[in-house]
Amino acid sequence: MATRTTRKAGKGLLTRIGDAVEAAGAKAQEVGATIARKARVVESKAEREATVAQADAKQALGNAKRALMRRAKAVEADAEAAIAQAKRAVKRKARSAAAGVKEAAGKVERAMGSRPAAPKRKPASTKTTVRRMTAVARSAIEGGATSVAAAARKAGSLVRQAGKAPAKTPVKTNTRTRKR
Repeated sequence: MATRTTRKAGKGLLTRIGDAVEAAGAKAQEVGATIARKARVVESKAEREATVAQADAKQALGNAKRALMRRAKAVEADAEAAIAQAKRAVKRKARSAAAGVKEAAGKVERAMGSRPAAPKRKPASTKTTVRRMTAVARSAIEGGATSVAAAARKAGSLVRQAGKAPAKTPVKTNTRTRKR
């Protein structure tokens, strides 16, 4: 009967095992809830990091595309500028060649064709010489020193001489040192 008293006084072995199992189950549930909470935190953190990484990748891709487009446009602009420069050079050389051909054609035309010679200009002193000789002739006629025909001959010869190139003026000689 002693066993009965010991059973009544304390809990039985199965009861204690049951209590331990219940306590372990509660503890396991609490640990499980904590683990689940931590798992949710880790999951949300991973999602945030994935979203940030995706945004960074998207931004890097956009930057790369824009940089590539900028380089492509710069290369295209450089190519267009080079083409325009080459076109201008070709046009310039063509104009130069055309001018050379035109000049050569003009030379050939002048060499082949016979045009009348341009009238020679009289020297500037001719007008004054003619005026002076005409005045001399007029005074001779008026003065009656010579006949009209002689004055006309004299004026005509002077006009003819004035039309020629002016002669060099003779060097003045000293009458005292001149050899006789």
